[in-house]
Amino acid sequence: MSDLDPEILVEFLVESRENLDQMERELVVLERDPAAASALNAIFRAIHTIKGTAGFLGLEALQRLTHAGETLLSRLRDGELVFTPALASLQLRLVDAVRSMLTYIEAHSAEGPEQYRDLGADLGAAAEEDGPGTTAAPALPGPAAAAPQPPPPAATPAPAVAAPHASPLAPPPTAPVAEPPRAVATESTVRVDVGLLDRLVNLAGELVLARNRLTRYASTWLDPVHLASWQRLHQISSQLQEQVMKTRMQPIGSTWAKLPRTVRDLASQCGKQVRLELEGGETELDRTLLEAIRDPMTHALRNAIDHGIEAPTGRMEACKEPEGVIRLRAYHDSGQVHIELSDDGAGIRPAKVKAKAIERGVVTAEVAERMTDAELVRLVFRPGFSTAETVTSVSGRGVGMDVVRSNIEKIGGTVDIASVPGIGTTLHIAIPLTLAILPALIVESGGERYAIPQALLRELVRVDADHPIEHVHAAPVFRLRGRLLPLIDLAQAVGAPTSAAPQRIMVLSADGHEFGVLIDRYHDTEEIVVKPLGRHLRDVGQYGGATILGDGRVVLIVDCRAIARAVRRQLATPVAAAATTEPAAATATRALVLLRQGPHNHFAVPLEMISRIASVPPSAVTRTGPDEVAQVLDDLLPVMRLGDALGTGADEAGDEQQLIVVQGDDQRIGVAVDQIIDIVTVGLTPRWSNRRPGVTGTIVVDGKVIELLDLPDLIETHAPHLLRGIS
Repeated sequence: MSDLDPEILVEFLVESRENLDQMERELVVLERDPAAASALNAIFRAIHTIKGTAGFLGLEALQRLTHAGETLLSRLRDGELVFTPALASLQLRLVDAVRSMLTYIEAHSAEGPEQYRDLGADLGAAAEEDGPGTTAAPALPGPAAAAPQPPPPAATPAPAVAAPHASPLAPPPTAPVAEPPRAVATESTVRVDVGLLDRLVNLAGELVLARNRLTRYASTWLDPVHLASWQRLHQISSQLQEQVMKTRMQPIGSTWAKLPRTVRDLASQCGKQVRLELEGGETELDRTLLEAIRDPMTHALRNAIDHGIEAPTGRMEACKEPEGVIRLRAYHDSGQVHIELSDDGAGIRPAKVKAKAIERGVVTAEVAERMTDAELVRLVFRPGFSTAETVTSVSGRGVGMDVVRSNIEKIGGTVDIASVPGIGTTLHIAIPLTLAILPALIVESGGERYAIPQALLRELVRVDADHPIEHVHAAPVFRLRGRLLPLIDLAQAVGAPTSAAPQRIMVLSADGHEFGVLIDRYHDTEEIVVKPLGRHLRDVGQYGGATILGDGRVVLIVDCRAIARAVRRQLATPVAAAATTEPAAATATRALVLLRQGPHNHFAVPLEMISRIASVPPSAVTRTGPDEVAQVLDDLLPVMRLGDALGTGADEAGDEQQLIVVQGDDQRIGVAVDQIIDIVTVGLTPRWSNRRPGVTGTIVVDGKVIELLDLPDLIETHAPHLLRGIS
């Protein structure tokens, strides 16, 4: 081992761990369906690869142990033994032991004192048991009976097995493989150092900043050659940024690899039958975020198994199948990754939560009486709160759901929970695709500019004589469509000088509450490059980082959840608590952008479909070939006119052209409209549809009949080439 090339050792460790992860997944599948030949073959190939490469590297203890597991698997594969839960547990012990040995090898470049001879003996004994009309399997070999050594690396040895990611250093198979060999896909992938990827992402971010600064000068250029070159540079830099960001993306299924094993072990420990169903494992997420959600997902699963899923007898008494089902689903929507963890268990009973919360002093009896069922259910996120009657090794200490929420919020995500007693519980998590570049609204308060992550922004409201700021026992509130919204001044929250009369309110949703933040004015939304704060500023809790705008100014990124905690302290008073309402996520309502196109036609677009709303001078909309493009700060957007798509006639001429920006497959698209009227939250109950493309139905808002639009469908129908870029 001392003369072994470190690169070869690293390659062996990486690939062996990938094979162990695959073994865990397939063993859980095989335990549920012992006839699953593909799963058994995959397990056999994985352990055979580890054994062969271990023999080549001179890791004799690891080779002996994996050979014992391979011998048992060989008899199972040949039908000489029947796969049972006991054999599954034995093979999972083998996985854990091999993983432990690999950890020691990684740290010391040599095998450790623990060689797991007892486990090897158990595997050998299981392999020697008599099956249906078969002879005994060969005995476990000693060191002298090691597999034949392959030629040295210079001789280009053949791969051990034909499996994805198989090491090219392993010897040829010593036992027949049931399935025909498959080519190793080495041509389509390459291993790149993570540090190099991070440096590429940083350089792409710097390129975006330089492009943003250049945009301000390009707006004054008159030479068409210079403008064409600038447009091409803008397009290339945007595509480069997008592709570089994709290098950090990994499928979320890689994080889920160990969850079936976790569910199996926990269900067995709790005496329950649980089946895990996974959907959307191909959904991609930034690798740093994948690591961040690993622990929250494990805690959420533990709570679902221990608190949610009933014991088999209890499920049968409730007329359910003895086996409970946990569904884990991931999907992309509105620039975020959404993860839903649902179970068909007993659900959360608000009355029980209420009693426990009062008993543990989480809330007072007076406050609890005013809380809705949805608000009571959300108390499970409070630190130290648990509905468990006794503390077990699985749960009951009141840290699980608190860990879920705090860890998700640290990466800019949100968590919500909904439950129906007797039916089940659903945990919904929304997290950004990446933390390196994110859309933000640039606002001004107290003479300073700040960046607000757009994912938390619900709407912007103007303060005027008809819509003033009110006070309830000295606490500022705003009456927003019949409900009282608690307010906090942004400048005051970050410790800056406050303004005499703020003119705007940002409606934010964070930490389970919806609240308003007072600002002087807002500028526009930009895709900002997040820069970490210096060491001396990291303890300042109001900020989550910094960025550089196109004009070179450094702007701090506000941590809206720190503001939410300040609002929560304000909401602790009974009067202010009366001003809160149940968040929109827990009600059957939806935020809509109301707009007018033509003199009498009114439409609505779901707010989550829109990435930004912008107003530009008509001169900013120019024609490039058959298409129109609009320059919106650092973006160059192809434009579709809503009037042309809907047949309502030409757009009205005005001092400003209003654009609704939506995300296409490859780039954003601006939809030109006559007027944006308001943002409202209403119950969506479409009453009638004329079945036009892009129109999903009609609703009534304030007595007006309004058509509900599906802008992506409308663009696909009337301007599909815009979804793939400018023609």
